[in-house]
Amino acid sequence: MAVAVTYPGVYIQELPSGVHTITGVATSIGAFVDAFTAGPVNKATQVLSFADFERQFGGLAPGSEASYAIQQFFLNGGAEAYVVRVTATGAGATSATAATITLDDKPGGSAVLTATASSPGAWGGAVRVDVDYLTTKPDSQFNLTVTEVDSTGAVIATEVFRNLVIDPSKSNDAQTTVNATSQLVSLSGGATGARPARTGQVSAAAPDYDALGVKFGDTITVNLNGNKVAEVGPLAAKAADAPADLPSLAALLQTLIRAAGPGVAKATVSIVGSPPYLVAKAGGPNAGDIISFTDANAGGLASKLGFDANLANVQLYALGGTAAGAATSPQSGADGSWDPTQTPAQWSSQAGIALGLIGDEASKSGIYALLDVDLFNILCVPATLNLGDGDAASVAAAASTLCETRRAMYVLDPPSSAADTVPGVTSWLGANAGLRSANAALYFPRIDMPDPTNQLRPRKVAPSGTVAGLWARTDGARGVWKAPAGATATLSNVQKLEYTLTDPENGVLNPLAVNCLRNFPIYGPVCWGARTLNGADQMADQWKYIPVRRLALYIEESLYRGTQWVVFEPNDEPLWAQIRLNVGAFMQSLFRQGAFQGTTPQQAYFVTCDATTNPQVSINQGIVNIVVGFAPLLPAEFVVISIQQMAGQLAT
Repeated sequence: MAVAVTYPGVYIQELPSGVHTITGVATSIGAFVDAFTAGPVNKATQVLSFADFERQFGGLAPGSEASYAIQQFFLNGGAEAYVVRVTATGAGATSATAATITLDDKPGGSAVLTATASSPGAWGGAVRVDVDYLTTKPDSQFNLTVTEVDSTGAVIATEVFRNLVIDPSKSNDAQTTVNATSQLVSLSGGATGARPARTGQVSAAAPDYDALGVKFGDTITVNLNGNKVAEVGPLAAKAADAPADLPSLAALLQTLIRAAGPGVAKATVSIVGSPPYLVAKAGGPNAGDIISFTDANAGGLASKLGFDANLANVQLYALGGTAAGAATSPQSGADGSWDPTQTPAQWSSQAGIALGLIGDEASKSGIYALLDVDLFNILCVPATLNLGDGDAASVAAAASTLCETRRAMYVLDPPSSAADTVPGVTSWLGANAGLRSANAALYFPRIDMPDPTNQLRPRKVAPSGTVAGLWARTDGARGVWKAPAGATATLSNVQKLEYTLTDPENGVLNPLAVNCLRNFPIYGPVCWGARTLNGADQMADQWKYIPVRRLALYIEESLYRGTQWVVFEPNDEPLWAQIRLNVGAFMQSLFRQGAFQGTTPQQAYFVTCDATTNPQVSINQGIVNIVVGFAPLLPAEFVVISIQQMAGQLAT
């Protein structure tokens, strides 16, 4: 905007420079689609490490090929990935369900809240909910502690929500607060003003310990799940040894109860609140256990402390557990007909697995959940390894099409029937020639890796995850224009290859665009091929090599994002000059990094945007045409050394 001059003097105005820096996009963001033991379904979730994947999706599972591929991806150099959890769908498939439990206001009372695992699957049975009233307003608020445990009972994750109420109009409403932040559960239902019953057996408040009248000869009957365990007491042998305060009484009771029998050997008696009261829990492995106290005679210790056996509750609410105490209407979580905790051979049926992987574009399920992702570069669907030939081809076709749309690459894993023999992979590829794509690559054979879920015994896994990690490592070390193959393209965490290729066999597969994994002395297992599926010699395709295709996709995506500012700008020479400046600067930066052939920029690339590419008819249509060309670096796939014996030389 011009400066309004009103007085004699110097005026300063800032003018736009026309510089719109184009930043190169990421090149090695992985995407993995499969069944997992936990995690959101049909939603692409970012993970930045294998530990991150374990926290969100449950880690390795025998029936989840992608869980092993993701581990290999990060071990071989990957740094960022998106994970999509799917389930079997369609005719003959059983849907996955989430574990739930309903929390009543008291045993035999009314339903207050229903807690549901945050995602479907049997994993929800490991979620526990603890309720207490140790809040800023003990008469109206409650706390929720949500915990996930492993098979041994060890805590995996804990979430604590304090000072909750059931009132949608309040900021501390339980349903609103928990559902907004919890990674483990969601809450539903709830009558305003109600509260779920506290877990455990709770005494009455004891503001004055002396008023309780506790005596050294007092006894108490301990019951577990309604059955008498033992009569505990007397508290002390003589009056001088009687507990003098509530903490002493709690500690003594805990010691006596634990000695009463094996069922309560881990029982706890603790003091909470102000005024204080006692909370007793059975402490065993079963979250639904109920410990309660009664008296053999009227006026005993249970009565003095205000223990009401009728209000005794489970020690923890277990999602999908049994109905007991104030826990009602449990529903166990299930993984459906595609159970990732079982090996593929144990699956009850493969019905609906291919449909679950492909999903639906309109609802953004299956692989189409990746449509919500801003950017991914390498798609892996290792579950095709365990599908029939036809199903595997259907999944691969959908994945290739998606990658072509999103300017990404698909690493294809053929079914196991074709995965480990040269005739098998050549026959399958010949029968599915329609899968050939410039945005897809196939690697042979499968690899063996140590399986942490099976005492580190070798497990055959698809190579896609390992290769995707190798691509990421090569991108970081050399650039996307470097072929991810060769003596330096070593494969980490690989015990052996399922097939040992010879040079002649490699010579059969390479012209068919099957990238070979080889095992060489000194180097170990390495990647020994860098062709796209359009790289078969007979096709003579311009996108024969993976680094050339990936460099083109990188340039396309970077320019697509970096030229958005051009839209609706005046379409004439000043705009064209700015475009040439900014796109040329981006291409020059790649040239200086060694991404192109040629010793000068003129030999390496060109950017044309002028009257020759934008005639008046294009301008009238609102179109600006930009032509960008580059001279790619082609990998030295074949090295020919010519040796000639020198003939005797004549003396000169």
